[in-house]
Amino acid sequence: MDRMMMSDLLKTIFSVLLVLVVIIVSRNFIKILKMAVDGLISTEAILSILGLKIVLASAAFIVPAVFVSVLMVLGRMYRDQEMSALSSAGAGVGRLYIAVFKTIIPVVFAAAWMALYVSPWAASKVERIIFEEKQNIGVRAIAEGKFSEYNKGNLIFYVEKITTDNVMHDVFVQDKRENKVGIVTAEKAEVRTINNDLYIVFINGERVQGNAGEVDFVLETFAEYAMRLDSSTEIQENPITGIDTTKLLQTQDLKELSELHHRLSVPFSIIVLAIMAVPLAQVSPRSGVYGNLAAAFLIYFSFANFEKVSGSWMVNGEIPVWLGFWGVYFLAVLFIVILLVRLYGLAWVILQLKGKLV
Repeated sequence: MDRMMMSDLLKTIFSVLLVLVVIIVSRNFIKILKMAVDGLISTEAILSILGLKIVLASAAFIVPAVFVSVLMVLGRMYRDQEMSALSSAGAGVGRLYIAVFKTIIPVVFAAAWMALYVSPWAASKVERIIFEEKQNIGVRAIAEGKFSEYNKGNLIFYVEKITTDNVMHDVFVQDKRENKVGIVTAEKAEVRTINNDLYIVFINGERVQGNAGEVDFVLETFAEYAMRLDSSTEIQENPITGIDTTKLLQTQDLKELSELHHRLSVPFSIIVLAIMAVPLAQVSPRSGVYGNLAAAFLIYFSFANFEKVSGSWMVNGEIPVWLGFWGVYFLAVLFIVILLVRLYGLAWVILQLKGKLV
């Protein structure tokens, strides 16, 4: 029984999670493509951002994937009367919980690792990639065969040809700085990052600096000449979802505590919802294909929304910090007790509790 149920649960969890991730990432992919079309990010950054979005979506939707999977597997067993055969063999609700938790305990640890460490790293990485791409947006505007402006018109580029290795050939640049006009022509040029600053390095060219009508012109030839590009004055701000968990453990800020609670809620939610799913999955053999899934979706969305609302109340100071985290689980435990009483009777629940306490 355990091996069969574990196999079915793992396959269903993977399938449901895959479907959810594909749906969400497909919507994000459209937004990423729009950013690339608008020139906000380069085509090379699309795959990196998409891969990180897959990681974020997997961490975000593993809780509903486990909840729905337990309902689907146990509901199918009830409809196919497999549960009746197991009950006649002496396998009660305790055996169901053992089989379910043998499967989801490793999933809980994996989900906790993703929520506490992998997801913040991925969120921070996405923000950093987008920030760096925005910093280089002017350089990406340089196109072969046409004049391109940069630094509010103070730099004007003309490139005859750009090869696949991003090397520019036959380059002309007009540079206006400090009331001086400079003209640079070079055989080749390429963009380099030097000491975290962006430079265009010209190779084998000439430089002329001065103003029209004046005689103090500067003429020089060079093998290499580097011109620093002024980066955007925008400061990169790490989103709260990208803050390292170890820092959140030491914070007293209510918004950061709310984010910490959100991450910690992933493993706790999997455990609580899996316990809830076992009695909720019980359906009659004549029920529809989807059994109690409609009610399950309503329960999950109520659970998730109340979790967000309690977090918002905590941030606003309307409820204490401990209640902002544990309040939703108190209600979930109460609902689980109601489900067990409805299905197995109050006497059975009392006997089970006495057996655990003795």
